[in-house]
Amino acid sequence: MTSTTLLRFDVTRRTLLASVAALAFAGACQAQSAEPVKIGLVTALSGQSALAGEAISRGLQLAIEEVNGKGGVLGGRKLELIRRDDESNPAKGVVAARELIFKEKVALIIGGLDTPVAMAMVPLMNQEKMPFVVPWAAGTAITKNGATPNFAFRVSAVDELVDVGMLDYAQKNFKSSKPGMMLVNNPWGESNEKGLKAALTAKGMTAVGVEKFEGSDVDMVPQLSRLKAAGADTLFLVANVGPSAQVVKSLDRMGWKVPIVSHWGPAGGRFTELAGPNGKGVHFVQTYSFFGKQSKVGAQVIKAMMAKYPAIKGPGEITPAVGVANAYDSMHLAALAINAAGSTNGDAVRQGFYKIDKYDGLIKSYVKPFNEAKHDALSSGDYVWAQFIDNQIVPTVIAK
Repeated sequence: MTSTTLLRFDVTRRTLLASVAALAFAGACQAQSAEPVKIGLVTALSGQSALAGEAISRGLQLAIEEVNGKGGVLGGRKLELIRRDDESNPAKGVVAARELIFKEKVALIIGGLDTPVAMAMVPLMNQEKMPFVVPWAAGTAITKNGATPNFAFRVSAVDELVDVGMLDYAQKNFKSSKPGMMLVNNPWGESNEKGLKAALTAKGMTAVGVEKFEGSDVDMVPQLSRLKAAGADTLFLVANVGPSAQVVKSLDRMGWKVPIVSHWGPAGGRFTELAGPNGKGVHFVQTYSFFGKQSKVGAQVIKAMMAKYPAIKGPGEITPAVGVANAYDSMHLAALAINAAGSTNGDAVRQGFYKIDKYDGLIKSYVKPFNEAKHDALSSGDYVWAQFIDNQIVPTVIAK
Protein backbone atom coordinates (compact mmCIF):
# COMPACT_ATOMS: atom_id res chain seq x y z
CA MET A 1 0.00 0.00 0.00
CA THR A 2 1.49 3.34 -1.05
CA SER A 3 1.84 6.32 1.28
CA THR A 4 -0.78 8.18 -0.74
CA THR A 5 -3.22 5.30 -0.30
CA LEU A 6 -2.49 5.16 3.44
CA LEU A 7 -3.10 8.90 3.73
CA ARG A 8 -6.41 8.64 1.91
CA PHE A 9 -7.41 5.68 4.14
CA ASP A 10 -6.54 7.65 7.28
CA VAL A 11 -8.50 10.70 6.14
CA THR A 12 -11.48 8.52 5.24
CA ARG A 13 -11.25 6.72 8.58
CA ARG A 14 -11.13 9.98 10.55
CA THR A 15 -14.03 11.37 8.54
CA LEU A 16 -16.07 8.24 9.21
CA LEU A 17 -15.27 8.34 12.95
CA ALA A 18 -16.21 12.02 13.09
CA SER A 19 -19.50 11.29 11.35
CA VAL A 20 -20.26 8.45 13.74
CA ALA A 21 -19.43 10.66 16.71
CA ALA A 22 -21.62 13.45 15.36
CA LEU A 23 -24.50 11.07 14.83
CA ALA A 24 -24.06 9.67 18.34
CA PHE A 25 -23.99 13.17 19.82
CA ALA A 26 -27.08 14.16 17.85
CA GLY A 27 -28.83 11.01 18.99
CA ALA A 28 -27.92 11.69 22.61
CA CYS A 29 -29.16 15.27 22.34
CA GLN A 30 -32.38 14.09 20.73
CA ALA A 31 -32.86 11.50 23.47
CA GLN A 32 -32.22 14.09 26.16
CA SER A 33 -34.63 16.54 24.56
CA ALA A 34 -37.27 13.82 24.55
CA GLU A 35 -36.79 12.99 28.24
CA PRO A 36 -39.59 14.27 30.46
CA VAL A 37 -38.96 17.08 32.93
CA LYS A 38 -39.69 15.56 36.30
CA ILE A 39 -41.67 17.58 38.85
CA GLY A 40 -41.62 16.31 42.41
CA LEU A 41 -44.57 16.57 44.78
CA VAL A 42 -44.18 16.17 48.55
CA THR A 43 -47.47 16.41 50.42
CA ALA A 44 -49.78 14.55 52.79
CA LEU A 45 -51.47 11.81 50.77
CA SER A 46 -52.63 9.87 53.83
CA GLY A 47 -54.03 10.78 57.23
CA GLN A 48 -56.43 13.57 58.22
CA SER A 49 -55.04 16.01 55.61
CA ALA A 50 -55.09 13.55 52.70
CA LEU A 51 -58.05 15.32 51.08
CA ALA A 52 -55.99 18.50 50.82
CA GLY A 53 -52.99 16.59 49.50
CA GLU A 54 -55.11 14.95 46.84
CA ALA A 55 -56.57 18.34 45.86
CA ILE A 56 -53.03 19.66 45.37
CA SER A 57 -52.17 16.61 43.29
CA ARG A 58 -55.25 17.08 41.12
CA GLY A 59 -54.55 20.75 40.52
CA LEU A 60 -50.97 19.97 39.49
CA GLN A 61 -51.95 17.12 37.21
CA LEU A 62 -54.58 19.23 35.47
CA ALA A 63 -52.06 22.00 34.80
CA ILE A 64 -49.46 19.48 33.63
CA GLU A 65 -51.90 18.00 31.13
CA GLU A 66 -52.59 21.50 29.79
CA VAL A 67 -48.87 22.32 29.48
CA ASN A 68 -48.12 18.98 27.83
CA GLY A 69 -51.08 19.42 25.49
CA LYS A 70 -49.50 22.63 24.24
CA GLY A 71 -46.12 21.04 23.56
CA GLY A 72 -44.58 20.78 27.02
CA VAL A 73 -41.55 22.85 28.01
CA LEU A 74 -38.10 23.52 26.64
CA GLY A 75 -39.04 22.87 23.04
CA GLY A 76 -41.09 19.72 23.42
CA ARG A 77 -40.22 17.97 26.70
CA LYS A 78 -43.24 16.72 28.62
CA LEU A 79 -43.76 17.34 32.32
CA GLU A 80 -44.03 14.28 34.57
CA LEU A 81 -45.33 14.38 38.15
CA ILE A 82 -43.68 12.14 40.76
CA ARG A 83 -45.53 12.05 44.08
CA ARG A 84 -44.32 11.28 47.58
CA ASP A 85 -46.38 11.08 50.79
CA ASP A 86 -44.93 13.02 53.75
CA GLU A 87 -47.74 11.90 56.09
CA SER A 88 -47.66 15.44 57.59
CA ASN A 89 -44.33 14.47 59.18
CA PRO A 90 -41.37 16.89 58.83
CA ALA A 91 -38.73 14.15 58.91
CA LYS A 92 -40.56 12.13 56.26
CA GLY A 93 -40.93 15.25 54.15
CA VAL A 94 -37.16 15.77 54.14
CA VAL A 95 -36.52 12.10 53.30
CA ALA A 96 -39.00 12.32 50.42
CA ALA A 97 -37.40 15.51 49.13
CA ARG A 98 -33.91 13.98 49.23
CA GLU A 99 -35.14 10.98 47.24
CA LEU A 100 -36.71 13.23 44.63
CA ILE A 101 -33.55 15.33 44.33
CA PHE A 102 -30.86 12.65 44.32
CA LYS A 103 -32.64 9.58 42.90
CA GLU A 104 -35.39 10.93 40.67
CA LYS A 105 -33.39 13.99 39.53
CA VAL A 106 -36.42 16.27 39.55
CA ALA A 107 -36.13 19.78 38.16
CA LEU A 108 -38.37 21.32 40.80
CA ILE A 109 -40.27 20.33 43.93
CA ILE A 110 -43.79 21.41 44.78
CA GLY A 111 -44.91 20.73 48.32
CA GLY A 112 -45.50 21.85 51.84
CA LEU A 113 -49.07 21.23 52.91
CA ASP A 114 -48.06 21.62 56.56
CA THR A 115 -45.88 24.51 57.68
CA PRO A 116 -43.65 22.32 59.91
CA VAL A 117 -42.95 20.04 56.93
CA ALA A 118 -42.22 22.95 54.60
CA MET A 119 -39.96 24.61 57.18
CA ALA A 120 -38.00 21.39 57.56
CA MET A 121 -37.54 21.13 53.79
CA VAL A 122 -36.47 24.73 53.12
CA PRO A 123 -32.81 24.38 54.29
CA LEU A 124 -32.34 21.36 52.02
CA MET A 125 -33.90 23.19 49.07
CA ASN A 126 -31.57 26.15 49.50
CA GLN A 127 -28.54 23.94 50.06
CA GLU A 128 -29.14 21.85 46.95
CA LYS A 129 -30.29 24.80 44.82
CA MET A 130 -33.64 23.12 44.22
CA PRO A 131 -36.56 25.42 43.35
CA PHE A 132 -39.33 24.80 45.88
CA VAL A 133 -42.89 26.00 45.20
CA VAL A 134 -45.34 25.91 48.11
CA PRO A 135 -49.06 25.71 47.19
CA TRP A 136 -50.51 25.54 50.72
CA ALA A 137 -48.36 26.01 53.87
CA ALA A 138 -48.70 29.62 55.03
CA GLY A 139 -45.90 30.02 57.59
CA THR A 140 -44.35 33.44 56.96
CA ALA A 141 -40.78 32.19 57.41
CA ILE A 142 -41.05 29.63 54.59
CA THR A 143 -40.36 32.26 51.96
CA LYS A 144 -38.84 34.84 54.30
CA ASN A 145 -36.15 32.38 55.38
CA GLY A 146 -33.10 34.67 55.25
CA ALA A 147 -31.27 32.66 52.59
CA THR A 148 -29.41 34.33 49.73
CA PRO A 149 -30.15 33.07 47.17
CA ASN A 150 -33.59 31.93 48.23
CA PHE A 151 -35.12 28.97 46.38
CA ALA A 152 -38.51 28.94 48.14
CA PHE A 153 -41.51 30.42 46.31
CA ARG A 154 -45.18 30.34 47.24
CA VAL A 155 -48.61 30.59 45.61
CA SER A 156 -50.70 30.55 48.77
CA ALA A 157 -51.76 32.56 51.78
CA VAL A 158 -49.13 34.06 54.09
CA ASP A 159 -49.65 34.01 57.85
CA GLU A 160 -48.72 37.62 58.53
CA LEU A 161 -51.30 38.77 55.97
CA VAL A 162 -53.95 36.25 57.00
CA ASP A 163 -53.60 37.37 60.62
CA VAL A 164 -54.43 40.96 59.71
CA GLY A 165 -57.41 39.66 57.75
CA MET A 166 -58.60 37.50 60.65
CA LEU A 167 -58.67 40.51 62.97
CA ASP A 168 -60.41 42.71 60.41
CA TYR A 169 -62.99 40.01 59.74
CA ALA A 170 -63.67 39.46 63.45
CA GLN A 171 -64.10 43.16 64.12
CA LYS A 172 -66.34 43.78 61.14
CA ASN A 173 -68.58 40.73 61.41
CA PHE A 174 -68.56 39.93 65.13
CA LYS A 175 -67.72 43.34 66.68
CA SER A 176 -64.77 41.65 68.38
CA SER A 177 -62.85 43.69 70.96
CA LYS A 178 -61.55 40.94 73.27
CA PRO A 179 -60.26 38.08 71.12
CA GLY A 180 -58.56 34.98 72.47
CA MET A 181 -56.18 32.68 70.60
CA MET A 182 -56.30 28.90 70.28
CA LEU A 183 -53.10 27.84 68.53
CA VAL A 184 -51.53 24.49 67.69
CA ASN A 185 -48.19 24.12 69.44
CA ASN A 186 -45.87 23.94 66.43
CA PRO A 187 -44.08 26.35 64.04
CA TRP A 188 -47.35 27.20 62.29
CA GLY A 189 -48.95 28.19 65.57
CA GLU A 190 -45.85 30.23 66.48
CA SER A 191 -45.94 32.02 63.13
CA ASN A 192 -49.56 33.05 63.66
CA GLU A 193 -49.08 34.02 67.30
CA LYS A 194 -46.45 36.49 66.13
CA GLY A 195 -48.65 37.73 63.29
CA LEU A 196 -51.82 38.07 65.36
CA LYS A 197 -50.03 39.94 68.12
CA ALA A 198 -48.58 42.34 65.55
CA ALA A 199 -52.03 42.87 63.98
CA LEU A 200 -53.57 43.54 67.41
CA THR A 201 -50.77 45.90 68.45
CA ALA A 202 -51.24 47.90 65.25
CA LYS A 203 -54.82 48.58 66.39
CA GLY A 204 -53.95 49.21 70.02
CA MET A 205 -55.42 45.89 71.12
CA THR A 206 -54.25 42.81 72.98
CA ALA A 207 -55.58 39.28 73.21
CA VAL A 208 -57.28 38.30 76.47
CA GLY A 209 -55.31 35.08 76.35
CA VAL A 210 -53.16 32.80 74.20
CA GLU A 211 -53.77 29.07 74.62
CA LYS A 212 -51.89 26.26 72.90
CA PHE A 213 -52.52 22.58 72.37
CA GLU A 214 -50.86 19.60 70.74
CA GLY A 215 -52.05 18.27 67.41
CA SER A 216 -52.99 14.98 69.08
CA ASP A 217 -55.05 16.52 71.93
CA VAL A 218 -58.70 15.49 72.14
CA ASP A 219 -59.85 17.72 75.00
CA MET A 220 -59.32 21.49 74.88
CA VAL A 221 -61.85 22.33 77.63
CA PRO A 222 -59.15 23.54 80.10
CA GLN A 223 -57.70 26.02 77.58
CA LEU A 224 -61.11 27.17 76.42
CA SER A 225 -62.32 27.59 79.99
CA ARG A 226 -59.46 29.99 80.68
CA LEU A 227 -60.32 32.05 77.62
CA LYS A 228 -63.99 32.11 78.57
CA ALA A 229 -63.13 33.27 82.09
CA ALA A 230 -60.96 36.01 80.61
CA GLY A 231 -63.96 37.32 78.66
CA ALA A 232 -63.02 36.32 75.10
CA ASP A 233 -65.72 37.41 72.65
CA THR A 234 -64.10 35.72 69.60
CA LEU A 235 -61.64 32.88 69.14
CA PHE A 236 -58.80 33.00 66.64
CA LEU A 237 -58.12 29.38 65.70
CA VAL A 238 -54.99 28.04 64.02
CA ALA A 239 -54.81 24.26 63.56
CA ASN A 240 -55.32 21.58 60.96
CA VAL A 241 -58.41 19.41 60.54
CA GLY A 242 -58.22 17.08 63.53
CA PRO A 243 -57.41 19.50 66.34
CA SER A 244 -59.72 22.17 64.88
CA ALA A 245 -62.55 19.65 65.11
CA GLN A 246 -61.60 18.87 68.71
CA VAL A 247 -61.85 22.57 69.58
CA VAL A 248 -65.42 22.64 68.25
CA LYS A 249 -66.34 19.46 70.14
CA SER A 250 -64.80 20.85 73.34
CA LEU A 251 -66.89 24.01 72.96
CA ASP A 252 -69.95 21.79 72.55
CA ARG A 253 -69.18 20.02 75.81
CA MET A 254 -68.86 23.39 77.54
CA GLY A 255 -72.03 24.75 75.99
CA TRP A 256 -70.10 27.88 74.99
CA LYS A 257 -71.18 29.47 71.73
CA VAL A 258 -68.51 31.92 70.63
CA PRO A 259 -67.59 33.07 67.10
CA ILE A 260 -64.57 31.27 65.63
CA VAL A 261 -62.41 32.99 63.02
CA SER A 262 -59.91 30.50 61.71
CA HIS A 263 -56.97 30.10 59.44
CA TRP A 264 -57.70 27.61 56.69
CA GLY A 265 -56.82 24.44 58.57
CA PRO A 266 -60.42 23.14 58.72
CA ALA A 267 -60.59 23.11 54.92
CA GLY A 268 -57.94 20.42 54.59
CA GLY A 269 -59.97 17.27 55.20
CA ARG A 270 -62.93 15.63 56.93
CA PHE A 271 -63.68 18.59 59.21
CA THR A 272 -67.47 18.47 59.34
CA GLU A 273 -67.44 14.71 59.85
CA LEU A 274 -65.03 15.09 62.79
CA ALA A 275 -66.40 18.34 64.26
CA GLY A 276 -70.12 17.62 64.09
CA PRO A 277 -72.95 20.01 63.19
CA ASN A 278 -71.39 23.05 64.87
CA GLY A 279 -68.44 22.88 62.51
CA LYS A 280 -70.47 25.15 60.24
CA GLY A 281 -69.93 27.99 62.70
CA VAL A 282 -66.22 28.18 61.94
CA HIS A 283 -65.35 30.92 59.46
CA PHE A 284 -62.02 30.43 57.69
CA VAL A 285 -59.87 32.06 55.04
CA GLN A 286 -59.46 30.77 51.48
CA THR A 287 -57.64 31.94 48.37
CA TYR A 288 -60.28 30.77 45.92
CA SER A 289 -63.86 29.60 45.58
CA PHE A 290 -65.39 27.75 42.65
CA PHE A 291 -68.81 29.09 43.63
CA GLY A 292 -70.25 32.18 41.97
CA LYS A 293 -69.34 33.82 38.68
CA GLN A 294 -66.13 32.35 37.30
CA SER A 295 -63.47 33.70 34.98
CA LYS A 296 -62.77 31.94 31.69
CA VAL A 297 -60.02 29.95 33.39
CA GLY A 298 -62.29 29.09 36.33
CA ALA A 299 -65.02 27.76 34.06
CA GLN A 300 -62.42 25.78 32.11
CA VAL A 301 -61.00 24.20 35.29
CA ILE A 302 -64.45 23.22 36.60
CA LYS A 303 -65.28 21.60 33.26
CA ALA A 304 -61.96 19.74 33.16
CA MET A 305 -62.28 18.52 36.76
CA MET A 306 -65.80 17.21 36.12
CA ALA A 307 -64.61 15.40 32.99
CA LYS A 308 -61.57 13.87 34.69
CA TYR A 309 -63.18 12.90 38.01
CA PRO A 310 -66.73 11.46 37.66
CA ALA A 311 -67.49 12.01 41.36
CA ILE A 312 -67.26 15.77 40.80
CA LYS A 313 -70.70 17.03 39.77
CA GLY A 314 -70.10 20.73 40.40
CA PRO A 315 -68.13 23.33 42.38
CA GLY A 316 -69.03 21.81 45.74
CA GLU A 317 -67.11 18.62 45.02
CA ILE A 318 -63.91 20.45 44.03
CA THR A 319 -62.64 20.54 47.57
CA PRO A 320 -60.69 21.95 49.18
CA ALA A 321 -60.75 24.56 46.45
CA VAL A 322 -57.52 26.21 47.59
CA GLY A 323 -55.58 22.98 47.08
CA VAL A 324 -56.69 22.69 43.47
CA ALA A 325 -56.44 26.40 42.67
CA ASN A 326 -53.10 27.13 44.33
CA ALA A 327 -51.51 24.03 42.83
CA TYR A 328 -52.92 24.70 39.36
CA ASP A 329 -51.46 28.21 39.26
CA SER A 330 -48.22 27.03 40.90
CA MET A 331 -47.60 24.50 38.14
CA HIS A 332 -48.30 26.92 35.32
CA LEU A 333 -46.00 29.51 36.88
CA ALA A 334 -43.31 26.85 37.37
CA ALA A 335 -43.57 25.84 33.71
CA LEU A 336 -43.14 29.47 32.69
CA ALA A 337 -40.06 29.72 34.94
CA ILE A 338 -38.52 26.60 33.38
CA ASN A 339 -39.08 27.97 29.89
CA ALA A 340 -37.67 31.35 30.91
CA ALA A 341 -34.61 29.58 32.31
CA GLY A 342 -34.08 27.65 29.08
CA SER A 343 -32.95 24.65 31.12
CA THR A 344 -33.67 22.62 34.24
CA ASN A 345 -30.67 23.97 36.12
CA GLY A 346 -31.87 24.87 39.61
CA ASP A 347 -30.40 28.33 39.85
CA ALA A 348 -31.47 29.17 36.30
CA VAL A 349 -35.05 28.11 37.13
CA ARG A 350 -34.93 30.21 40.32
CA GLN A 351 -34.05 33.23 38.20
CA GLY A 352 -36.67 32.15 35.66
CA PHE A 353 -39.38 32.89 38.23
CA TYR A 354 -38.22 36.52 38.27
CA LYS A 355 -38.55 36.68 34.47
CA ILE A 356 -42.25 35.79 34.42
CA ASP A 357 -43.99 38.83 33.00
CA LYS A 358 -47.69 37.97 33.01
CA TYR A 359 -49.86 34.90 33.47
CA ASP A 360 -53.65 34.90 33.41
CA GLY A 361 -54.25 32.28 36.06
CA LEU A 362 -57.12 30.76 37.97
CA ILE A 363 -56.84 32.83 41.15
CA LYS A 364 -55.93 36.04 39.36
CA SER A 365 -53.89 37.60 36.57
CA TYR A 366 -50.30 37.60 37.76
CA VAL A 367 -48.07 40.48 36.69
CA LYS A 368 -44.40 40.03 37.58
CA PRO A 369 -45.42 37.89 40.57
CA PHE A 370 -41.88 37.31 41.85
CA ASN A 371 -38.65 39.24 42.32
CA GLU A 372 -35.56 38.86 44.49
CA ALA A 373 -37.30 40.48 47.46
CA LYS A 374 -40.79 39.03 46.91
CA HIS A 375 -41.33 35.28 46.75
CA ASP A 376 -45.08 35.28 47.49
CA ALA A 377 -47.36 35.57 44.47
CA LEU A 378 -50.59 36.25 46.40
CA SER A 379 -51.52 39.22 48.58
CA SER A 380 -54.24 39.92 51.13
CA GLY A 381 -56.49 41.20 48.34
CA ASP A 382 -56.64 37.66 46.97
CA TYR A 383 -58.28 36.12 50.07
CA VAL A 384 -61.94 35.16 50.52
CA TRP A 385 -63.82 33.88 53.58
CA ALA A 386 -65.78 30.66 53.74
CA GLN A 387 -67.57 28.13 55.96
CA PHE A 388 -68.97 24.62 55.64
CA ILE A 389 -72.61 24.41 54.57
CA ASP A 390 -73.97 20.90 53.94
CA ASN A 391 -70.38 19.57 53.88
CA GLN A 392 -69.41 21.99 51.14
CA ILE A 393 -67.03 24.94 51.46
CA VAL A 394 -68.96 28.03 50.41
CA PRO A 395 -68.25 31.76 50.72
CA THR A 396 -69.65 33.28 53.90
CA VAL A 397 -72.70 35.44 53.31
CA ILE A 398 -71.20 38.26 55.40
CA ALA A 399 -67.68 38.09 53.94
CA LYS A 400 -66.39 41.06 52.01
